[in-house]
Amino acid sequence: MATKTEHSPKYSLYFCTFTCYKWLKLFEEANAYMMVYDWFKYLKNKKNVVVIAFVIMPNHCHLILHLADPLLSLNKLVANGKRFMAYGIIERLKKASKNNLLKILRMGVSEVDKSKKQKHRVFEPSFDAKPIYSEKFLEQKIDYIHQNPVRGKWNLVDDYSKYQHSSAAFYEMNQSNGYFDIVHYKDLDEI
Repeated sequence: MATKTEHSPKYSLYFCTFTCYKWLKLFEEANAYMMVYDWFKYLKNKKNVVVIAFVIMPNHCHLILHLADPLLSLNKLVANGKRFMAYGIIERLKKASKNNLLKILRMGVSEVDKSKKQKHRVFEPSFDAKPIYSEKFLEQKIDYIHQNPVRGKWNLVDDYSKYQHSSAAFYEMNQSNGYFDIVHYKDLDEI
């Protein structure tokens, strides 16, 4: 993990990705996008963690986080967020009677996790995190995040800046997506 220096708050920036179990489209199936926004709000209001850029795809999430407090554990923040979202996703799948999906998620729980009372595997156990050390790498990752809905098999929208679960409209047109307001990375020194 990167450590923050006195002169560069960007050393506390991380590009993170977490994925639903077996790449299942659980955010879409459970209509759980707002759960991610609620986690973002928690990070902002309770942990002083700033979301710089994000995209919430049907089965994974990419984001760039700024951790102002060098004592915060990125691993713990993401693990707690995934746990919070997992409970909500399971409840929504139960209410929607998505029994086939629930069965897959039950079968994904290891014996060790069953002994810890876990009943469903909603997310892949680990997540990816890369420290960001330069503005060039940061801009590269922001572009990657924002282009995600129009790349490869997705084609979720024709224009990536129109994807509603992304910060692209903010960076491209200075417009909020209406769910969560982010901070432009160039404003980090003001935080």
